[in-house]
Amino acid sequence: MHIKDLLNLKGKVIVVTGGSGLYGKCLVEGMAEAGGTVITTSRNLQSAEKTAALFQSRSLDVRSMELDQSDPGSVKQFAADLKEKYERLDVFVNNAVSRPMKGYNGPLEQFAESMRVNATGMVDLLRTMIENIIASGGGSVISISSMMGMKGPDLSNYEGTDMGDLPPDYFFHNAGLINLSRYLAKIHAGKNIRFNCISPGGLFNHQPQAFLDNYCKKVPLGRMANNDDIKGLAVLLASDAGAYINGENILMDGGLNA
Repeated sequence: MHIKDLLNLKGKVIVVTGGSGLYGKCLVEGMAEAGGTVITTSRNLQSAEKTAALFQSRSLDVRSMELDQSDPGSVKQFAADLKEKYERLDVFVNNAVSRPMKGYNGPLEQFAESMRVNATGMVDLLRTMIENIIASGGGSVISISSMMGMKGPDLSNYEGTDMGDLPPDYFFHNAGLINLSRYLAKIHAGKNIRFNCISPGGLFNHQPQAFLDNYCKKVPLGRMANNDDIKGLAVLLASDAGAYINGENILMDGGLNA
């Protein structure tokens, strides 16, 4: 196949959870620019509709649907509506996340709430979307983790800022997500479905200048990630160009951890 055909997502139905977030919008944009029919989801339907409208104004095929991954009833209804409206699912981008815990000493109730959404709810949604992809003949599941799921924090990055109180659920969740993807790749062997993770480093979001200086001087490329950096990698993993990539966690950090 020609490389343009390998990377073409035309005809593929793609669900991106958390599509209104910082990386979510990048992921929705990349999949739609590659020709896919992209459904962006949020527990707040108006948020999803606003994101879809943003890309529809550029003639990209982006739709919106309501989904709360912490609610089993919402997951079940979403799966039913998806099947009725689109009849298939080719790619699931597992991107939605909740951050109720704000620091190390946050109440355990906050940690429990994080696990309810980011672990229990996510597994419920994953199993449902996997079932739909297999029933459609196969496809790809892409989970968005973090380099913080692979290593402990470099606290020197936060010197001169008030950003250093890092919540443990973030590290717990992202590390688990990486190995869960490997598990799923093995469990579903022979079913024409692939499971991979992307673990980004820091994304520029107008952080304090002290943090930017501390962080970027350690990155061989000299900068944080921008909005375009994740798009090509996500499209690769969703498309036939990535057909032999399975069970991988790809570190996207500009060389920070080299």
